[in-house]
Amino acid sequence: MSFNDDAGLDTSQVSGGGGRGGALIGGGIGGVVILLIGAFLGVDLSGLTGGGSTNPFETSTVSSSSGDFSHCKTGADANQYDDCRIVGTVNSVQDYWRDALPADVGRQYRDARTVIYSGATQSPCGTASNQTGPFYCPTDERVYIDASFFDQLSSTYGADGGTLAQMYVVAHEYGHHVENVLGILSKYQDRRTGATSNGVRIELMADCLAGVWANHAASTQDANGVTLIEPLTQRDIDSALSAAAAVGDDHIQSELGGGSVNQDSWTHGSSEQRQRWFTTGYESGTIGTCDTFATNSL
Repeated sequence: MSFNDDAGLDTSQVSGGGGRGGALIGGGIGGVVILLIGAFLGVDLSGLTGGGSTNPFETSTVSSSSGDFSHCKTGADANQYDDCRIVGTVNSVQDYWRDALPADVGRQYRDARTVIYSGATQSPCGTASNQTGPFYCPTDERVYIDASFFDQLSSTYGADGGTLAQMYVVAHEYGHHVENVLGILSKYQDRRTGATSNGVRIELMADCLAGVWANHAASTQDANGVTLIEPLTQRDIDSALSAAAAVGDDHIQSELGGGSVNQDSWTHGSSEQRQRWFTTGYESGTIGTCDTFATNSL
């Protein structure tokens, strides 16, 4: 998936992280599993783990982002640099939802900023770090993402490293923002886990909403009406599906957690479910197909 080289990037929709956050969380296989499955959750799960020892999947921590995105000017920059690709994806996702949400459900979309940091930073939902992975914080309506997570997505989780795999991450988190705007995200407040829990339904809906955006990505535009993204190919879709499979609960529990699959502890859904709901959104291109609370067949 490529950006139009001549498209302009709006860096006002992103900001750099603040100072380093608190202590990094890890400790024991339970802590590792919680941190890993927290990578695509709507809010930070680090508070559910015990403090202390270091997560064996931790990458080196570097100083926080300075917030200088002056090198992110065009689509050509988004094709070259991970942080600029985040900027371009945020621009595209928000351009789509600004029009689609009022048209499809009669609800006004409100922009949400993405905080691009390096290592760790603080959010109202807790410490954002390269252990918790990307997440959406409903308190300040911001997405938090460390660009180095894209390396982990392929090296640790097993995604193919394609650009749409990375962009799927951003689009999924903005799916949570759409859920928040619609008043659906509050259904996750019960904090229950399990294959049919509200948490899993919230996550699968966000996957579906990411697919809806992907369907329309090639029609999104910059502030001057220049198309942001070139038409998707089947290879692009396969890349997004590889990311969806990589962060399925069953894959993480069996392959990364080194244990058996326990559906009672699921928070995001299986690899198959995540792929299927992304595909549902992509093939339909409409938000109405993403109501995971209206079906018993997740």
